[in-house]
Amino acid sequence: MIQSMTGFGRGEAANEKYKVTIEMKSVNHRYLDLSVRLPRKLNFYEPAIRNQVKEFAKRGKIDIFVSMEQLQENAESIQYNPQIAAAYLSGISQMADEFSIDGTIQAYQLARFPDVFTKAEEDDNEEEWIPIVTQALRDACEKFAESRRIEGEKLAKDLSEKLDHISDLVDKIETRSPQIVEEYRKKITEKVEQLLGDTQIDENLLATEIVMFSDKICVDEEMVRLRTHVEHVKETLAAGENIGRKLDFLIQEMNREANTTLSKANDSEVSEYGIDLKTEIEKIREQIQNIE
Repeated sequence: MIQSMTGFGRGEAANEKYKVTIEMKSVNHRYLDLSVRLPRKLNFYEPAIRNQVKEFAKRGKIDIFVSMEQLQENAESIQYNPQIAAAYLSGISQMADEFSIDGTIQAYQLARFPDVFTKAEEDDNEEEWIPIVTQALRDACEKFAESRRIEGEKLAKDLSEKLDHISDLVDKIETRSPQIVEEYRKKITEKVEQLLGDTQIDENLLATEIVMFSDKICVDEEMVRLRTHVEHVKETLAAGENIGRKLDFLIQEMNREANTTLSKANDSEVSEYGIDLKTEIEKIREQIQNIE
């Protein structure tokens, strides 16, 4: 199954206290490059996130965003701090003695001093988060992989059409090549007759010239190799996963054959076909950059 390196996935999960949302998006990259952004309280879960994502992707630059929403306030309790209260009382007593003033203080007055009483939230339990983070991550990964698969199918269809076009161009070049030789033979014969008049043409010299010209413009080998590469690319596409690097190599080989064909072209029609070949191969090269 072909997978594109472009994809997006979003997953959510919640319990009575929290809702976790995970979004994943990716673009093409030579290797697997993971970037994870998550709340500080979930830092402990980052290695698990990375390991999970690696089961769904082998290449691509993947950004993962994790957010946590608190659905209800944590339970709070009032904590009395006797050491702080004692310190306040000691200070007040010392101040009363020093300035000869009344140092009497009531409990409710002391309670108003900072930090004598504080609010304490119940500690969160990491074990409560793991199930919803795991569920949200699994959901996001599955949707992410599905989006890559759908995009991969579109790429495969488009590549198949482009490969068929290349095969058509190869057919046209193969059909045109013998005609070029025949046209050259006719042309050189006419020129020799114009120059020599009724003098007999040396068929051996003429044949030698035609052979040399034919050899110079011959692209039979290039066409055979192009056909082979086209079939190989189709077989690779049908093979499925992790084929991006192999396709990249095959396209480089196809481009080399197209360049050689253009360099040998001694005919405007073949040159036009050769340019079309290079254009189509370049389009394929750009497309396979997105295949995993």
